[in-house]
Amino acid sequence: MTTKLDVFAEQFAIAGTFTISRGSKTMADVVRVALTRDGQTGQGECVPYARYGESLTQTIAAIEALRPAIAGGLDRTGLQTALPPGAARNAIDCAFWELEAKLAGLSVAELAGVTVPESIITAYTISLGTPETMAAAARAASAYPLLKLKLGGAGDRERLAAVREAVPQARLVVDANEAWMPDDLAANMLACRDLGIELVEQPLPAGDDAALAHVEHLVPICADESAHGLASLGALIGRYDAVNIKLDKTGGLTEALDLARAAKAKNLKIMVGCMVCTSLATAPVALLAGQADWCDLDGPLLLAADRPDGFRFDDGVMRAGGIWG
Repeated sequence: MTTKLDVFAEQFAIAGTFTISRGSKTMADVVRVALTRDGQTGQGECVPYARYGESLTQTIAAIEALRPAIAGGLDRTGLQTALPPGAARNAIDCAFWELEAKLAGLSVAELAGVTVPESIITAYTISLGTPETMAAAARAASAYPLLKLKLGGAGDRERLAAVREAVPQARLVVDANEAWMPDDLAANMLACRDLGIELVEQPLPAGDDAALAHVEHLVPICADESAHGLASLGALIGRYDAVNIKLDKTGGLTEALDLARAAKAKNLKIMVGCMVCTSLATAPVALLAGQADWCDLDGPLLLAADRPDGFRFDDGVMRAGGIWG
């Protein structure tokens, strides 16, 4: 029996505004894929990201172009070479995983040979803003066990100081989204150490991060925009202490599992992350949570409303729903 492909462009309102160094948005645009065979359906969700040259239209076109191959028997293994790492491959890959699991009468975790924690502590994101607005947002979110601060370059040390004063006991990680410059790196890292920051994510632009090999890592530094699939791993060694694994960058769960194993072998710590998305997108990457040092899976928590049967959140602790897997 052939595999039927369905593709949907969907939009979800964000609760308020999500702001990082590259801009703000109030809506999350996602692509959902459904693969059906022998009465069973597997689904996947991806978030096309302009930073990586992706758009909703381009992603849907890339998925649609595989319709004849999927109907003709293309499987998850063949998919890995049919598309490069990225959002389009992610949605199809995750849909294949769920379809295969259902056809085998297993959970995806069983099929993948991983154990998923019953509960996951996720970072809760504080959007970029003035020191005062970020401090107020952090104070309002002080019940969450881990806060992630979006930074933007100029004024970041003032933002950090204001947030730390507002939440003196909170665990904090920061994400500059490529907004720092090499000249500011040492002073910013010193401020992060002095303020008890656990992790600094992607401080420099991905194409200009060589300086990370020559600065003292007073706080562990994590690659995000510099890290995609397995092919990007070698360039991280000596510059980064950790890697943020996102399925929209690896092109799905298949390569993400391989990347996690390879990163561990290189003594890199692991963060698992997501875009602003629904629980359908975070459920597959949550399979890596048991191997992660930090989880940043609050995408559904940032929405005005998630999909039905998604993750349940209780002050930053995630518990699985039945949406996928």
